[in-house]
Amino acid sequence: MEEPDKLYILWTNDNLLTSEKMVLMYAQNSALHLWWKEVTVIIWGATAKLVAENELIREKIRLASHAGVKFSACKACADQLGVTDRLLELGIEVIYWGDGLTQILKENQKLITI
Repeated sequence: MEEPDKLYILWTNDNLLTSEKMVLMYAQNSALHLWWKEVTVIIWGATAKLVAENELIREKIRLASHAGVKFSACKACADQLGVTDRLLELGIEVIYWGDGLTQILKENQKLITI
């Protein structure tokens, strides 16, 4: 069932500028300005490694989380990249996302892919 005020951001691009100036900026501002009732950023692929290794990105995630953005990472990706424990230490949920993403797509929910 579609939730019109819920946004998912599928974050697969590990480019630092795109991560900082689009994904994290939009997610945080969406929460702060109540553009969406709920914002979830899905960390998938190379971004799991970026999050685990880059202090600037980790700080931006902390700020966005404090503003109300939810972060969740793909467990398969995090395990394969060896960063699961680091993501969990940052307070990021780590789960298998294949079924969840499929449901989001099948239900035509609001999804931005970066």
